[in-house]
Amino acid sequence: MASAIPLALSLLQTVAGSYPGPQKPTTNSAPSTHSSQSTKQSTPSAPLNMPNSQSNSASNQSASVVGSPPSNTASNLCDQCHLRPKYSDGSKTHLYCSKTCAAKARSRGSISSVGSSSSTNSSSNNADNCDFCHTRPKYNDGVQTHPFCSKACANSSRTSPKKTPVKGACQAPGCTKPAHTSSKGSLGAYCSLAHKTSATFISWCRPATDYKSRLAENLCLLCLQAPKMANSHFCGQTCADEAESKGPMVLEVPLGHSTFKSVAEQFKTSWRHGTSCPPVRHVYKIVAPQAALATYNAYRDDVEKRGQFVAAGRSAGNENRRWHGTTRECRLGDKGETQFCASQTCSLCCIVKLSYDLSLFGKKTGWGRFGKGIYTSSTSSKSNDYSRNASSCNSHLKTILLNKVVVGRGAKMLHDSTNLTAPPSGYDSVLAEKGGSLNYDELVVYTNDAIRPSFLVVYEP
Repeated sequence: MASAIPLALSLLQTVAGSYPGPQKPTTNSAPSTHSSQSTKQSTPSAPLNMPNSQSNSASNQSASVVGSPPSNTASNLCDQCHLRPKYSDGSKTHLYCSKTCAAKARSRGSISSVGSSSSTNSSSNNADNCDFCHTRPKYNDGVQTHPFCSKACANSSRTSPKKTPVKGACQAPGCTKPAHTSSKGSLGAYCSLAHKTSATFISWCRPATDYKSRLAENLCLLCLQAPKMANSHFCGQTCADEAESKGPMVLEVPLGHSTFKSVAEQFKTSWRHGTSCPPVRHVYKIVAPQAALATYNAYRDDVEKRGQFVAAGRSAGNENRRWHGTTRECRLGDKGETQFCASQTCSLCCIVKLSYDLSLFGKKTGWGRFGKGIYTSSTSSKSNDYSRNASSCNSHLKTILLNKVVVGRGAKMLHDSTNLTAPPSGYDSVLAEKGGSLNYDELVVYTNDAIRPSFLVVYEP
């Protein structure tokens, strides 16, 4: 009887080696250990996770570990090289050890959905993976998670074929908002001016803080397609000539454009009264006809020849931007209002269309502290005092003009000189400084050619 025991043990050992029996799902914990005595006394059966175990190859392939980084057991080795452990990003374990192995697997066409137990963690089916390659996890910069894993995939998504636009929906990629409908009932192509003028970027309909940094800050103000040239508002001579041929007119500057920011910032920083600076709502570039620009440029060049301001590090003719407030009888500048009114007494429309006219001096104020001239200021809040809407203007907003003025050599003055009709001899303008009879500065020029309106700014009262 005793002699039959070794034979029985041998048979049981053989059966145990060929039939492993029920298994618990693979976890990231270390394999459970059996009795050290049985390990010493008998030859162990093949490990369940051995790569060459035919009975378990399928389960090894589908194993997907979630949690802490995987150990170097066979099921946790890279599915491509089978040498290095699978990569874990702290929240999930990927099928491969590196991007190199993932790329090799893709080239072989071996990436596919695996067993149901791991399909939710599969890189090809996970919603947290790149929206373009669907393989690598989306990039997170510590603040937000981006739609793509890398710049390469982001760039590839831009050049990939776009879906056919849906009628009535915003044409911007990824935007599902309805297109803007004008007051006349015509349907536009985009939901907002921001989408119309934005450069190509991935997610257009995100919170403002997400897309403002990616707005096209330097688009041509006429075509809104190509970047503008340096020291110009247009992308090239073609757009510049076309704009001047259509002048006088106003072109709305998109919110977020570098020009909008520059003008709005000057308005804010030059608001020197004790009241809080109101927000700017709209900025328009004033486009003058070529003939009107030619006389201004000729005068500026003449002043530059006399003063040599460029050599001293200043702009040609010592050109500066100054504010001017006036009366508005219409709604020019309000949202969607870019057409001039027909009134001959609407000062705003007349100045924008024809520039300033010294022959009209005194009709509003009756006098000038420094004589018969055209008055501007570097202080936006001072010019705001002269900005008003006539009773015929049904608008809650106010307007102000930002002008380019050839200052040249300015004569500084502190006290009134009401009889002036020209600057003092040897000077090109009068710089009335704060102090004496003035609380805020004034700049006075005595020729129409020394000034041109450049921007129309619309702001809250």
